[in-house]
This record gives sequence, structure tokens and C-alpha cells, in this order.
Amino acid sequence: MNTRTLSLLDGWLVEAQRGLDTVFGNPPAHRANPAGDTPDVALEPDEQRHAAGLMRINHVGEVCAQGLYFGQAAVARDGATRAHLLDAAQEETDHLAWCADRLRELDSRPSLFNPLWYAGSYALGALAGLRGDGWSLGFVVETERQVEAHLDEHLETLPPADLRSREILTVMKADEARHADHAQQAGARTLPAPIPTLMAGASKLMKAVAYRL
Repeated sequence: MNTRTLSLLDGWLVEAQRGLDTVFGNPPAHRANPAGDTPDVALEPDEQRHAAGLMRINHVGEVCAQGLYFGQAAVARDGATRAHLLDAAQEETDHLAWCADRLRELDSRPSLFNPLWYAGSYALGALAGLRGDGWSLGFVVETERQVEAHLDEHLETLPPADLRSREILTVMKADEARHADHAQQAGARTLPAPIPTLMAGASKLMKAVAYRL
């Protein structure tokens, strides 16, 4: 079967649709929610607000991950690198859906700034990709390692009774570690200073805003 070659306009439309689906849509997960049949225990009001704030941060992180991966894939020079990025993006879509589900269960909502988070992440991903596939994969490694660290923090500070959020974050953490390992094996280059420090600073700002808004 012949397939049509996408024009430049087609490519822009595909990227725009991905952004709209991520920010305003409700993309379905391809895997079952890890929380499964885990009981949804009633939390104290303060605990529920805290759990919702943490899950909103994680939802924002997945919006950013989509932007980064799609931005990087759009300019990837090697087909294998592009496939690696899009495969990882699919798993991040699962995370996005799981976090959205949990926010609804906690009677909360995603961040009001999701369009901004996505646009900024997409631009960063494209810039990293334009430096070359090795640098792009290095960006993946550093991003995922930092995400692992903040997921560890969230697992420590979640209300003990919030087992559903804990199940979701545990699987997410394992996925992020695997993404970083695969990117390393695919030829990632180590990012020079001060890029990791700047990335950590930007992440800290995002988390402070997303926790409340």
C-alpha cells in the first residue's frame, strides 16, 4: 500500500494536533491504570489537597514530557532516534492519563498553565534536537533522572493512606528510569554545566507554581 509523504504543512498540523490533544484533550492510556483495584481511602481535607497538589505537579511533568519528546522527535536526524522518542512519548501518555484520572478522583484539576508548560517544553525539545541526536538523547537522560528524583520525594511525602497515587507514581518512576537507560544506551552525550543546574531550577519553579495552580 502506498503512503502519502507528509508536506511541511501536514507536519505542522500533526504537531499542532499533538499539542492540542495533550493540553486540552484526554488521550487514553494504552496500559491499565496501576492503581487498579487499590482501595480509594478517604483522606483528611489537608491530605487530599496535598495529594492533589503533588499529582498536579506530576500531571504537568507529563505535559512537559510530551512537549519535550515531540519537539525532539520533530527535528531528529536519525529514524531510530525518532522512533525511540515517540515510543517513550507513548508511555508518557499513559502517565498523563493516569495522573488525570487521579486528579479527578481527588476532586481537583490540571494546572491552568498547561498550554504554557507544553509550548515551552516543545521549544526546549526542538532546540536540544537541533544540536544533534546525541545531545537530544543526553537531554532525555538528564530530564528523566531529575524526574526520578522528584518522584522519590513525592513517594516520601504522599499521605500514607493515599495508596492509589502511590501505585501510579511507583510505575511511573520505573518507566522514567528505563527511558533514561535506553537513551544512554542509544548514544546520549553528557550535558555540560550549567545546563543540568538550569534544568533543575526551571523544574523547581514549575513545581512551585503547579502545586497550587
